[in-house]
Amino acid sequence: MRKTLSTFYDRVEFPVLLAGIIVAGGLWGFVELMEVARDAAPHSFDTQILLAFREAGDPSNPIGSPRFEGAVRDITALGSAVVLTLITAATIIYFLLIRRWTTALFVLAAVGGGQILSALLKFGIDRPRPDLVSKLAVETSLSFPSGHAMLSAVTYLTLGTLAARFLPGHVTKIYVFVLAVLLTLMVGVSRLYLGVHWPSDVLAGWCAGFAWAMLCWLAARFMPRGKNGEGELS
Repeated sequence: MRKTLSTFYDRVEFPVLLAGIIVAGGLWGFVELMEVARDAAPHSFDTQILLAFREAGDPSNPIGSPRFEGAVRDITALGSAVVLTLITAATIIYFLLIRRWTTALFVLAAVGGGQILSALLKFGIDRPRPDLVSKLAVETSLSFPSGHAMLSAVTYLTLGTLAARFLPGHVTKIYVFVLAVLLTLMVGVSRLYLGVHWPSDVLAGWCAGFAWAMLCWLAARFMPRGKNGEGELS
């Protein structure tokens, strides 16, 4: 038995297995949340979580001071299409300048593909924005899934896992990955605070974004490395 497990571990490394589990779990979670989004009436956990970000008995008044509200607006901007596009473009230009053509193409395909996927998923379910609480930001697109949550996961996790290939030591790799996850979670929670998404929208965005980012990580892992064996894609 031990020999069998050892052989399996040699063939499939634990990080690869974990990434596969995340992909499968993300897809399963997204499908389940689609059923929630299709219901005519919002689920109780959707309404309870949204109301938790408002003063008791006053859904028009968010918790926290005006300064805190401004900070949340700044955080949610980290998941906007404009900011993510600028970050991605700057990353691609950097790799082009250092002649890492394959890496630049990979970033474009991973992040750009995630943005296209997010747009397509939006049309899958015609779910309106929540009207349970006052909205602290103006949004005109469909609600499911949260584009901010999904695209922040796609961009930050893809770039984070890619950067980890260049970094020495496990501590720095873990730090970059944790930072990417933290940014993704903060952006998603900010959408709930602003009242522009149901919690199930944000969860679905995270599920789809994490799954796509891990697929991109798997692709990057099996791409050829540099001449010195370092983490290079070109």
